[in-house]
Amino acid sequence: MRRSHAGNYYDPLPQENNDLEHENERSAQELSDKIGVLKSLSIEIGNEVKYQDRLLRDVDDDMDRTGGFLGRTMQRVVKLSRGSHNYIVLYLFVFAIVVFFILYLVLKFR
Repeated sequence: MRRSHAGNYYDPLPQENNDLEHENERSAQELSDKIGVLKSLSIEIGNEVKYQDRLLRDVDDDMDRTGGFLGRTMQRVVKLSRGSHNYIVLYLFVFAIVVFFILYLVLKFR
């Protein structure tokens, strides 16, 4: 069965297809550019996170060492205060006051 208007058929789609293809290619290129920017941004964020993580681990290690040092020092102070020489702390306090008083006098009359 043949159609009577088969030879007179006009197809306007090829021009529209070309326009749509160009539009799709342009959109795909823009999307590709944006993906590239996002990829580089995510890589930079990852590097920054690794750097910050390393810094935080270093700070954590330093705090652990400082806490251990402070704990040992406090144990020594408690041990010293419980000793039989309870007057040592009093003597140190009086000595510090005398030294500060002498320094005050020296600096005042200089």
